[in-house]
Amino acid sequence: MQITLEYWNELAKQTILISSLLSGFSITVVANLLVSGKNDKLTNRILKSATLSAGCFLVTVFAMVQISMMTTPRGFQEDVTAQDFFLARIIGMLTFMMGLFSLTVMISLSGWTKSKKIGRFTTTIGIVTLVLICITLVRVNF
Repeated sequence: MQITLEYWNELAKQTILISSLLSGFSITVVANLLVSGKNDKLTNRILKSATLSAGCFLVTVFAMVQISMMTTPRGFQEDVTAQDFFLARIIGMLTFMMGLFSLTVMISLSGWTKSKKIGRFTTTIGIVTLVLICITLVRVNF
């Protein structure tokens, strides 16, 4: 089945919206951790996962902007095919998934800063979240 350019355009727009929100959230966490003054191993891991998440979502935004621009009717390029934005699609998909993974790692690790009980809870929530996200994304054709 051939996916239309209109579908690619809508998918890119939705991915831009989601990635923008999640990158903003991740950047906020990074900024808060940088000014917090804590410098233990766990906080540094949370900072690294938040930074990776923010970077991945930002790359996704720009990859999807390219797809959106290419698939907009009467856009900057004539006679566009799905092959023309294959690289942007692959980069966007991979960085989106990496961003989701690192965001759930950040969520999972956050509770361990308080206690083992809270850490187990946030780890469970992070794993369940990642599994449910992956299940819902199985039908999306990047």
